[in-house]
Amino acid sequence: QVQLAESGGGLVQARGSLKLSCAAKGSETVLRFNDMGWYRQAPGSQRELVATITENGIANYADSVKGRFTISRDNAKNTVSLQMNSLQPEDTDVYYCNVDATLLGNSRYYYWGQGTQVTVSS
Repeated sequence: QVQLAESGGGLVQARGSLKLSCAAKGSETVLRFNDMGWYRQAPGSQRELVATITENGIANYADSVKGRFTISRDNAKNTVSLQMNSLQPEDTDVYYCNVDATLLGNSRYYYWGQGTQVTVSS
């Protein structure tokens, strides 16, 4: 099983920056972490993809954040980070860390963090 610890959310002025970090801690049943990523969700809405990154470092971004956000990961530490620059009020949301993990027996599951609030003031 996997536990995700998120940090870095908070309040920032427009045009400012924040960095979100997520540390994945797996039990001994976890063989590896595959894709990792960040999603965001508004009340009453479906969670929306922000960025994902493969274990080999290939990144994919939502069009709304391209050029402003950068996702990275440290496979030695099992962490994934999201550097958010040029933040806009429209980026205000709850951000969730997500990991795709392979378990013993080659089972594969997605795990979610508890969510961290990002608020951008105008």
